[in-house]
Amino acid sequence: MKTKEDILQILNATDSEIINFMLETAKYRENNLITYSKNIFIPLTEICRNDCGYCNFKKNPDDPQAIILKTKEEILADLKEAEKYGCKEALFTFGEDADEEEIVKLKLKEYGYSKMSDYVYDICKMTLDETTLLPHTNGGNFSFEDLKKLKEVNASMGLMLENSSKRLMELPAHKKSPGKNPELRIETISNAGKLKIPYTTGILIGIGETKEEIADSLLTIKDIYDTYGHIQEVIIQNFTPIPGIEMEDWKEPSFLDMIRTVIAGTLLFKDTDVSIQVPPNLNNDTAQIFLLCGADDWGGVSPVSPDYVNITSPWPGIDELRSLTEDAGFELTERLCVYDKYINSEWLNDLLLDSISNLSLHQ
Repeated sequence: MKTKEDILQILNATDSEIINFMLETAKYRENNLITYSKNIFIPLTEICRNDCGYCNFKKNPDDPQAIILKTKEEILADLKEAEKYGCKEALFTFGEDADEEEIVKLKLKEYGYSKMSDYVYDICKMTLDETTLLPHTNGGNFSFEDLKKLKEVNASMGLMLENSSKRLMELPAHKKSPGKNPELRIETISNAGKLKIPYTTGILIGIGETKEEIADSLLTIKDIYDTYGHIQEVIIQNFTPIPGIEMEDWKEPSFLDMIRTVIAGTLLFKDTDVSIQVPPNLNNDTAQIFLLCGADDWGGVSPVSPDYVNITSPWPGIDELRSLTEDAGFELTERLCVYDKYINSEWLNDLLLDSISNLSLHQ
């Protein structure tokens, strides 16, 4: 499957056509392993320049509950707690260009920094030096130079493309979010490829896009992967309405829409070793079916922290996730935030390779 027409045939499938496409995905599964990464999710700041219509993460600087900027001491305490639970990934997330806000600038200055990327670098370096966890940073768009710097202390990084259509910039989803301009996000993802950063990206469905735009978005990711080879997993994420957000009355994508999109992603990437990931906490009652559609990764799952981006959707426990996986006929296995094919000197420096070699998962 290589063309937009091929993808649209799947996205518009009905009745037995869907079953046949599901059977098609099974032909390309090399094993029955379903992976996940045991992580801790640490939001460094909840301040963000974007104001997405579906967002439950961003906080107003005046909100007394808002995380303005976590201290190194707070972060290290969280990381040490995560170690006790056997977590191996430190997922650092924060609002895009948060350091454009005066309140964050002042906190950075108080900590001895002038820009967010320098602080993130030191947080990641601290993680490598003082814990057994591997940093994975997901903080929106970065410049080429900032990406180059952060590569030195991140085992992997990520940024959701969400959708490649600029039309969504006119809709509630992205109209107040300059950082969601797909041209910027494509540039960031491509720059990560140029720098050989193992990378996670994906699409978000149900935010006003058309099936044609879903197809275009998947093909955009495939084109970037074909050029640079750095995309290790593609997330198929469904919009979930939450009370209080601007889009709380929007209809979420149907179960069949998710099935069709997961199948399309699986068959588009069938000749690669790119994983297809579906977040289990956003699909509690239906997660198993996506394994039968070709998904082979649950993504990061934390025993110690909530999903701050989807705060009303708790993670399943690891035992529950294993039960769901085995009930569908598959085997759950833990992975690192960086996939095995990238654990070499072509992709990672000695600091990161040494940290990985000390982890029990790879002893």
